[in-house]
Amino acid sequence: MVPYSATLDVPRHTIEFLARHLAAHRRMIGTPQGSRTLGPFRQALFALRWFREAGNVHRLARDAHIFQATGYRYLHEAIDVLADQAPDLHHVLHQCKEQGLGHVILDGTLIDCDRVAGTNDNGNDAWYSGKAKHFAGNVQFLAAPDGTPLWISDVEPGSRHDLTCARVHTLPALYPAAAQGLPTLADVGYLGSGIGVHTPLRPHPDIPSPMTSDNRAHNRLLRCVRALGERAAAELKQRWRALKHITLSPSRIGAIAQAALVLNNAWK
Repeated sequence: MVPYSATLDVPRHTIEFLARHLAAHRRMIGTPQGSRTLGPFRQALFALRWFREAGNVHRLARDAHIFQATGYRYLHEAIDVLADQAPDLHHVLHQCKEQGLGHVILDGTLIDCDRVAGTNDNGNDAWYSGKAKHFAGNVQFLAAPDGTPLWISDVEPGSRHDLTCARVHTLPALYPAAAQGLPTLADVGYLGSGIGVHTPLRPHPDIPSPMTSDNRAHNRLLRCVRALGERAAAELKQRWRALKHITLSPSRIGAIAQAALVLNNAWK
């Protein structure tokens, strides 16, 4: 093997942000000073390499001169510390109203994962998405009108529909916000969500004629306004490449995505 130098393309203040939270976590759980192979800064660097490069934990651990099992423990600890800093949905909606935002955008995204055991009520693989034709986890997210990611839900198996996931994680909080003047825009996957969630209009199944010009204009305007917000998930996946395919347990996808959101906010 030939060693070589490399530069991690992450702002230093982002690494220091994570290192401070890791140091505070160690103090909270009573970790003796100097008892770990990696200090908080090097552990933060280790975790950010995984998030940014989607690196193999075995190779990252080898570079850090630690065992593979220790590398996994350090990584999961960093994910949990970051996910604990993720914003609460009600707090996010309250801030949006205080900032005078006209709406928020609700969407779901599938995050690829390795195949795991587990079936749904139909006896099929719970984590297999028939829509995407691969194994994945479904996470819901809210975005600001300019496309800034605001909030991410916990994960649901990829076989579940966006509307089903939204009913569990987001709609109970979105209805009161809509009643207070903060509506939600969503795509056709959320048809039937209820009052306050604006979705495209669809032609009536019993009427083969095309939609009226007013309905087509409504859909066009909704699509244009929603387009910017739908790039939020793409921004997170492109910046934090670990979100493109998760090799850890799929049940950790929600915490990983929330951790990426916290890192994304710290990047700015």
